Amino acid sequence: MIRAAGDHIEVEGAMTLTSATALLNEGNALVAGGLNVIDLAAVTDIDSSALSVVFGWLRAARIAGKSISIIHPPKDFISLAEVYGVTEYLPLA
Repeated sequence: MIRAAGDHIEVEGAMTLTSATALLNEGNALVAGGLNVIDLAAVTDIDSSALSVVFGWLRAARIAGKSISIIHPPKDFISLAEVYGVTEYLPLA
């Protein structure tokens, strides 16, 4: 699940292949609406699709001339980013 909370995008539950398309589309709409902080504190399950989704949101923000940051990333998210060598490209707050 994904929702707007102030200037935050809050993601709750799984960020896996089965939810990736919905998360990408819903997040892109929220980024286009001006939200600039992605809060991953309530994410319960992660696979590599989570990285794809987040990079999709970053791309949407860049196209819109905006910047976003990521707060409270789960350890598994950081671990995957390290394995894929993309940690430095994530705007972690």
